[in-house]
Amino acid sequence: MGSGSEQREQTVALLNRPTIKAEEIYTSDGSLDFKGNPALKHRTGGWRACRFILGTEFCYCLAIFGIGCNLVTYLTAVLGESNVVAARSFSTWAATCSITPLAGAIVADSYWGRYRTMVIAGSVGVAGMLMAALSAYLPLLIRNDMSNLVWAQEFILFLGLYMIAIGSGGLRPCLMSFGADQFDDGDPSECSAKGPFFNWYIFTINCASLVSSTGIVWVQDHYGWALGLTIQVALLAAGLSVLVAASQTYRFHRTRGSPLTRVFQVIVAAIRKYNVDLPANSSLLHELPEDNRAMKGIESIEHTTDLQFFDKAAIITTSNKEADEAAVPAAHNPWRLCAVTQVEELKILVRMFPIWATIVFFYAVSAQVSSTFVEQGTSMDATVGSVRVPPASMSTFDVLTVVVLVPLYDRVFVPAARRLTGKEKGVSELQRVGIGLAMPVLALAAAAIVETERLHAATAAPLLRTKISLLWQAPQYALVGVGEVLTTVGQLDFFYSQAPVAMKTVCTALGLVAVAAGGYLNSCLLTVVQWATTAGGSPGWIPDDLNEGRLDQFFWMMAGLGCLNLMAFVTCATRYKSRKD
Repeated sequence: MGSGSEQREQTVALLNRPTIKAEEIYTSDGSLDFKGNPALKHRTGGWRACRFILGTEFCYCLAIFGIGCNLVTYLTAVLGESNVVAARSFSTWAATCSITPLAGAIVADSYWGRYRTMVIAGSVGVAGMLMAALSAYLPLLIRNDMSNLVWAQEFILFLGLYMIAIGSGGLRPCLMSFGADQFDDGDPSECSAKGPFFNWYIFTINCASLVSSTGIVWVQDHYGWALGLTIQVALLAAGLSVLVAASQTYRFHRTRGSPLTRVFQVIVAAIRKYNVDLPANSSLLHELPEDNRAMKGIESIEHTTDLQFFDKAAIITTSNKEADEAAVPAAHNPWRLCAVTQVEELKILVRMFPIWATIVFFYAVSAQVSSTFVEQGTSMDATVGSVRVPPASMSTFDVLTVVVLVPLYDRVFVPAARRLTGKEKGVSELQRVGIGLAMPVLALAAAAIVETERLHAATAAPLLRTKISLLWQAPQYALVGVGEVLTTVGQLDFFYSQAPVAMKTVCTALGLVAVAAGGYLNSCLLTVVQWATTAGGSPGWIPDDLNEGRLDQFFWMMAGLGCLNLMAFVTCATRYKSRKD
């Protein structure tokens, strides 16, 4: 109580001093405190709040990555699913976890706000993790009737997994942006601290990934899934508790509607006028003055001549009194008449779509890290010295590659490339993405070569079932990590830099949607391969016993598709004209 009284007295004294301006006491970006009052700089936001947000992120990533990186092993070893079904189940769930954040972002921006969305979604995630843990406890609780036990385990597990996906949808898109909200853009000292926050945010994610892929996976494999999942429940609950406990230190922003609404308004307005001819002079199209209230915080974009169908949304017609409405900009119906700037925002998204589509395949390859790569590892010698290495822990090489290469790229490669190219970033975003897209091809080729050698060792002496060392997988995991450093960061930079100010969030979210699309693509490819290669009673390329299959041919097929995808990307990238050129 004494501490609170002293803080109140300090605030009153500061406000009463004539030499202190109001903007030096309160944030200048309109943020509010937990009670809805203007946020005080010395009591809210900054690193005092971000420490708790990073703590929540660390706990969240430990829990989610811990179940994700070893899920295939649980499905095959505990529930008895085949390799193909387990890989497909994992890819579908992982893709869902990547697409739900788009829905979470819309809900947060339009209705609940980021904090409330995180609390509600986090609670659903904790409940889902409890369900997943319950599926592991069922064999310990039910010892008499075992007939329907596996079915019950599978039902409870997948119910829990998709509840976790809902929780991830609310937490994943909001934690980073909520952390950035804690720094006042109008204060130079706070604004400069926002960059280090992003660095620590990425560092936190990778540290959590490293711990989960080693420590938590080790607990799951050596002490049982029941204990492993219980730890993950405790971690996620602890992260949510940390978030809520620091509520008084946060800064909050009012919801201002989703930018996706602006996209759909253009589409609807253009369809309504599909039979209306465009004016010869583009200056006759509707545009709002920059000082208009509706244009606040929105960058004005000049009209372009391509994708003219969408320009119809900005045509001012007289049949529905839009001409009169246009004279009073605040009165016009945005579902019937859109400004040129709003139309151009949609055009930018359409132009970026081919680039986005070629990036999707990269994430289809990344899905192999937790599916077919793990299945390959289970058929190899996991003993290193006197220690048995869980196959799922090999993803550590992927994470370590990212952790090591990110600072090297920023501090060594970029300065060297800058001297050669004269570009501030060393290479362009598209060049970085293109080099990264070549990495999956090399990773899959390495995986195919390892699988060929593994098959040869296993079939050369069938009775001995000779196995090669699990460490031969390290290069393929490391190559995927190199691709993540180049492609994942490069595509986020590309989408963010090309997006107009009003569409930054939507364009950045395309990265998460690409992960989801890649997961679904991988599921479809696995289904097609299973159907095509098991015809006539053949065991197929990916049977339960990989020694009877040809997983190497699946990897070579994916590498070939990667080459075609890379050529498609180069074609799209060379034709793409940057909006800032």
